[in-house]
Amino acid sequence: MKKPKVLIVDDEIDMRIFISTLFATNGYKPVTTRDGGSGLQKAREFLPDIIVLDVMMPGEGGVKMYQGLKTDISLKHIPVIMLSAVARKTFNHYLKMLDVQSDGTLPGPDAYMEKPPDAHELIALANRLMGQGEESGSGL
Repeated sequence: MKKPKVLIVDDEIDMRIFISTLFATNGYKPVTTRDGGSGLQKAREFLPDIIVLDVMMPGEGGVKMYQGLKTDISLKHIPVIMLSAVARKTFNHYLKMLDVQSDGTLPGPDAYMEKPPDAHELIALANRLMGQGEESGSGL
């Protein structure tokens, strides 16, 4: 059985290690990167089944990457879990401001979790978004 691919984009190395280990032990093939610019490039190369994306990062942050994902015809179908210390309400307001600036309608993320994520909740959420139910792999 082919392992689902997950792209993890976070500027904090500890968070990248934690999330990639969590997904690897639960039957996923993780790929990590540290900013939105390289994240968008990896998404195009890797074509992940799901993306875990931090909001606040230096350089090309998570919101810019999210905008790039949702406006790219080959990537916009990929489920995205936004993961951040920023409150969901603040993130949603920022998305609305981007919509006004771009004259478009940027959809909200498939899921939003505040940091630090609960390991069981993050995996269950990813599995649900991928249509795999609550359990996957042998990890948690």
